Amino acid sequence: MSAPLVFIDGDQGTTGLQIHDRLRDRTDIRLFTLAAAERKDSRRRAEAINACDIAMLCLPDAAAREAVGAIVNPAVRVIDASSAHRTQPDWTYGFPEMSPGQAGHIASARRVTNPGCYPTGAVGLLRPLMQAGLIPGNYPISIHAVSGYSGRGRAGVEEHEGPGAANAPSYQVYGLELAHKHAPEIQQHALLAQRPIFVPAYGAFRQGIVLTVPLALTLLAPGVEGATLHACLARHYAEAAHVRVLPLHESGGLAPLDPQALNGTNDMHLGVFPNMEHGHVLLSAVFDNLGKGASGAAVQNLNLMLTQQ
Repeated sequence: MSAPLVFIDGDQGTTGLQIHDRLRDRTDIRLFTLAAAERKDSRRRAEAINACDIAMLCLPDAAAREAVGAIVNPAVRVIDASSAHRTQPDWTYGFPEMSPGQAGHIASARRVTNPGCYPTGAVGLLRPLMQAGLIPGNYPISIHAVSGYSGRGRAGVEEHEGPGAANAPSYQVYGLELAHKHAPEIQQHALLAQRPIFVPAYGAFRQGIVLTVPLALTLLAPGVEGATLHACLARHYAEAAHVRVLPLHESGGLAPLDPQALNGTNDMHLGVFPNMEHGHVLLSAVFDNLGKGASGAAVQNLNLMLTQQ
């Protein structure tokens, strides 16, 4: 039996390029991409996606929907790295560590939607705490995150690495209309009763994310404190290979969080920073927006799906 054929549709973008780099030397799969002259040929793309075993879509949302709509071969399985299907009930959410059994669901799924970069950190922090009843469902969650400029895709890379790089901003907060497309995804998969306030930003570094969620202890379940939140996260991720909860004493230090600390990996570090004097707790997530936030997660999902190919 020949190795499974994996087709990357959209291998020239930031996520697609990194997926290709992570897979190109593997011998357990046959990797296929379209030649430059064929990438915009809808007929050729439809032929390619229907001939593969697993398609990895690294496309804008509309193009991803078009690609899925072109599938007529029922044997084709899909990993979609776009945001087109992340809140669709008939797609499996590709965050293996999200809940017990999720990795198994991904392994057997026909349609897997890769999480967004920011939702990976937000859902990773909040869902276990929501499920445990430590944060009320109607808590007014606010999230702030800073990503490397590669999170903007080619436009961000060109702005900071192209001819006009000297004029690129060092820091910019965006999404000021509070309508970022990741908010519904976070609300659904973090089990929030209401839409979170989500404020993203880009920094003048290529890749990496620091995401934080502030909490007021007086608004949490009675008796909940920083150690309670930390213990819950530590239990949830005790067996996770790619998610580490920092020890509470380590989280309590004054060392700043470096968004680039895990670049090039598929890992994510979660932290709990309590200030009992003021009754505040800060939750944090650090990971690579192109790793655990995109291509690393896609390859992790691919590996799970290959176990049942």
